[in-house]
Amino acid sequence: MWRKFEKRAQRLNTLATASSMGMLLMLVQGTAMAAQETAANQGPTLDTVVVTGAQASGALKAEKALKKVAGNTAVVDNHEVERGRAANAEDVLALQPGVFAQATSGSGANKISIRGSGLNTFYQGYVLGIKFLYDGLPLTGPGGTQEDMLDMASVDHTEVLYGANAYLYSALSLGGAINFVSKTGRTDPGNYARLEAGSFGYRKQQLSTGGVVGDSDYYVSVLHNQRDGYQDDTSNKGQGLVANFGHVFSPKLETRFFLRYREETLTQGNPLTKYQLKHDPTSNDVPTGRKKGGSTLLGSKTTYTFDDNAKLEVGLGYNDYPLLNGWRYSATPQDWRSTDLNLTLRYLRTGDTFLGLPSDSSVTFSTTRAWLADVKSHFRDTGNTQQKTDYTGSRDTVFSLGNELQLGERTWLSSGLSWIDIKRKADIKYTTAVNTSEFPSGVDYSEYDLAPRLGLRYQLTPEFELFGNVSRSVDPPVTWQLGSTGTPYIRDVRPQKANTLEFGIRGGHGIFDGSLTVYRSWVHKELLSVVVRPASATEDQLIATSNASPTIHQGIEAGLNALLWENQNGDSIALRQAYTYNDFHYRNDPVFGDNQLPGLPRQVYQAELQYRQSAGFYAQLNARAASSYYVDFTNTLGAPSYVVWGAKVGYEAPSKKWEVFVDARNLTNQHYATAANTTYDAKGQDSANFFPGDPFNVTTGVAFHF
Repeated sequence: MWRKFEKRAQRLNTLATASSMGMLLMLVQGTAMAAQETAANQGPTLDTVVVTGAQASGALKAEKALKKVAGNTAVVDNHEVERGRAANAEDVLALQPGVFAQATSGSGANKISIRGSGLNTFYQGYVLGIKFLYDGLPLTGPGGTQEDMLDMASVDHTEVLYGANAYLYSALSLGGAINFVSKTGRTDPGNYARLEAGSFGYRKQQLSTGGVVGDSDYYVSVLHNQRDGYQDDTSNKGQGLVANFGHVFSPKLETRFFLRYREETLTQGNPLTKYQLKHDPTSNDVPTGRKKGGSTLLGSKTTYTFDDNAKLEVGLGYNDYPLLNGWRYSATPQDWRSTDLNLTLRYLRTGDTFLGLPSDSSVTFSTTRAWLADVKSHFRDTGNTQQKTDYTGSRDTVFSLGNELQLGERTWLSSGLSWIDIKRKADIKYTTAVNTSEFPSGVDYSEYDLAPRLGLRYQLTPEFELFGNVSRSVDPPVTWQLGSTGTPYIRDVRPQKANTLEFGIRGGHGIFDGSLTVYRSWVHKELLSVVVRPASATEDQLIATSNASPTIHQGIEAGLNALLWENQNGDSIALRQAYTYNDFHYRNDPVFGDNQLPGLPRQVYQAELQYRQSAGFYAQLNARAASSYYVDFTNTLGAPSYVVWGAKVGYEAPSKKWEVFVDARNLTNQHYATAANTTYDAKGQDSANFFPGDPFNVTTGVAFHF
């Protein structure tokens, strides 16, 4: 009987999705009694088929841990994503309610936003308002997040923590945190080869090997990717290395060293008008070249378990991400140097009591310092320096206390308090221009703040749980938002702060499982950006960031999954759905009133219908629909709405030794915009602000385990 129940649970695991991982165990428990009642009437029990046992274990452990969070979270099993094209963060973060993730020019330049974080700060791939980590070590620093590292290479699973629910990673951003957990020799032993090829010259090759030797394990992966591009002159290519080495010294002490190295060269297309989007989408009059000469992320994490099972995690990180911006076409190329050093500490206690009640506690500390950070631009025709701006010494430090207290059999109270120390330094060391503005040539400030949080979970029934929380978020500006090389002055931009109320329900019954979350954020000094001067053949694009008057971010995040059909052989049909409603607007602004904030669709719906055979064949139909949204603060010009259809078929050999797939996207050849620039006032006239999405395209791939 148990073997049959185990087999059913494993089949459900293969259907588990990022939006449903948090409810999967509840659904399995709900079907256990039905499995017991039918076991006596069934024929002989078949041998258990292990589908993704070792691969899914990391995702399932993360899902179990995140169930204790009194708010919205999700876990993505990247092995499931790899059943199709896995080129960028858009592929991994699909079907996540409340998460907007779209790539432009088919490259790794992604616009990623959670609950409207950094909603209009997308300019050739920068991601703001979310803290990104690899294996709990910060990728995001005072200078932001380098988008070339969001290539999803060798990731076992992805944790998505909305808003203040990311407190265990010392993340205080409005959007929360996304933590990518690497594959290791224990989770992915053996040799692996993967080849992908598709439309517009897309190619991707990956080789990896991993294993366990005594008390140690190792994992090494090399990857190369290339794409000719859909828009004219938008080729990109990259190569990288991922490696980690772990050693268990004793049951109490273990450590792991991490290395990520990435080189990337790409040319991105300019935004188009709506007319061009429809009639001439390959146009690219003002391409932008970017080159990463070798981004390097070095880190280590050591865990010590005390006699009382308390754990101390110590993480060290070195993050170097040079950038040559405008290496082609720009009249004033910019050479960025950025090196961050970070230290993270996490002390976790479980099984304690407080006032006679079960209690778990955490103490976390994270500090990331810009050890070397500056940008220098020069005139291409003469080679002379145009301007140099220094950011060295900027820092983000967060210290947090947290507690999970079980008030009753069905009730848990979460509480916490974070202290953040923000230091921003931006100083123009040299410029050929004359500062005639009211702004200074340098800014150097430190700002402290407290961010409390309080949450409650209530087990309404064995199948459903209610949750709610109130919290405060603090988003420091990234260094280049204060100024870089486009103007001879620095803007004194201050941190964005918000108070958020969130509540929802999650669980499953019968064939259904899902979640529904509603939130509202009262935002002060929101960091908003606008294109002051579009790029041209003679001038680079100029962007200005400032603190806005009070704004509101509110919305609905809903996910519903259904196991529509399943036979005794394990063949099944499953439906995944995700819906997001965004309402971001001013609060009685003296100029814009209650206007909508530009940059993101008000409504996004995604669905995926999948048929899977236990023998290994699978077929899928998917859709993504997005409503229109404004691209200017005066709300006179909107991006077109769209519906994009896709399909995927594949086969995984019963031996799990090889797999092949075909992934087709935009079946109806829809002309649409994946993202848009933000302008101050378009005056209702069509203008070049829209980044075109790929038309009909096909990717095929094959993978081997040996």
